[in-house]
Amino acid sequence: MNMTTKSQRFDLENFLPYLLNQAAEATSSGFHAIYRERYGMTRTQWRVLANLGKFGSMTARDICKISHIDKTKVSRAILALEGVGMLARIASDKDRRVEILSLTKSGKSAFAKLGKLAQSYDATLQTHLGQKDTSQLYSLLRRLVVLQTDSTIED
Repeated sequence: MNMTTKSQRFDLENFLPYLLNQAAEATSSGFHAIYRERYGMTRTQWRVLANLGKFGSMTARDICKISHIDKTKVSRAILALEGVGMLARIASDKDRRVEILSLTKSGKSAFAKLGKLAQSYDATLQTHLGQKDTSQLYSLLRRLVVLQTDSTIED
């Protein structure tokens, strides 16, 4: 006899982290198709490019920290972007073991073009949600980030 009542069963589809992941995948997949088609990029390559485009030169460690991406994935993305001439790296003056990454002219051009496409894609998503729901969603998502950052959620 099953002692677990329906209300006590874990429902993955109503588990907030799962739902947030599903929403992220659903909303990012359309844009992923754009940068993959135009530049042959993976999601991690786009995120590395976008971080360098937004913040300027930085280390791979900085990118990992900002984007919450595993260092192995970031390293592969750096190699691929360097291989197609979008990224350059130079040894740091302060610590020769550390490399400073920056976008090349080609990388900056790709970031500018993809940035415009990203803004358009985002505007379309916001239009579908409407101004009120978009504003509320942004507010709620920022609150979740702060909750996790402040470590106020206990295991």
